[in-house]
Amino acid sequence: MRTIEKSKFSFSSLLLVLLFVILAALMLFPLYALFLASLKPATELFRYGLNVRLDFNLMSLDNYKSIFSGQGAAGNYFGWYKNSLLITTLFTLLSLLFSSMVGYGLGMYRFRGRNFIFTLVLVVMMIPVEIILLPLYKLMISLKLINTIWGVILPFVVSPLPIFFFRQFALGLPKDFMDAGRMDGCSEYGIFFRIMVPLMAPAFGAITILQAMNSWNNFLWPLIVLRTTEQFTLPIGLASFVSPLGNNYEALIAGAVLAILPILVLFLFFQRFFMEGLTVGGVKG
Repeated sequence: MRTIEKSKFSFSSLLLVLLFVILAALMLFPLYALFLASLKPATELFRYGLNVRLDFNLMSLDNYKSIFSGQGAAGNYFGWYKNSLLITTLFTLLSLLFSSMVGYGLGMYRFRGRNFIFTLVLVVMMIPVEIILLPLYKLMISLKLINTIWGVILPFVVSPLPIFFFRQFALGLPKDFMDAGRMDGCSEYGIFFRIMVPLMAPAFGAITILQAMNSWNNFLWPLIVLRTTEQFTLPIGLASFVSPLGNNYEALIAGAVLAILPILVLFLFFQRFFMEGLTVGGVKG
């Protein structure tokens, strides 16, 4: 019986591994096709579209050389890259700081109006961003933040999803640590930063990836706020390669490949926290 059970378990495990290998291949296929396209001239893209044909006679690093040399339309590419890195870094750090404090406060402290505030967070979460773009734009004009990185960062630095996530995670933390910190003379801010933040590391890891990815890929709001080419973020800059005045698909595809690298590195760095943070934060309540 044990041999039969072992064989069934091994067979089911093999099927599960095979399924995930197939899913991983399907997910990686577009990236592989994009990378191959970045090594070919644009004429091949027009002729065959994105494909996985290996033609070493056509493949070269010329597209990447044009970006690194700053030739033609790709002259501002690394300026856009720097803008996106700066905005993403500041946005993610500020979002982690303020959203974690709000979520922690809603989850660990009991005060009048707590449930009402949390209900407002849920209501805001259900409002499409497009509805509030015009009021936000008028607000940025009033604050004179048009065409600045702070005009891109500040309106969404405290968003409802991270607050909800941190609140759910905080509900699962033992309050005994707070009482122990108070007995040792630690302030409420000290309890949060010295005791609770390390315990919330999985939540911080998961939200870091989500918020950084949202900021890095954000296109609509920076397009509305930013005016000059020098202030563009990477998504807007890449979109400018395709215009009625001319198309530069070689730089567009090669630039898109390079644009994947920061988020890929970030995910590899925080991946051990990501699944734990999502599963634990999603079931507490």
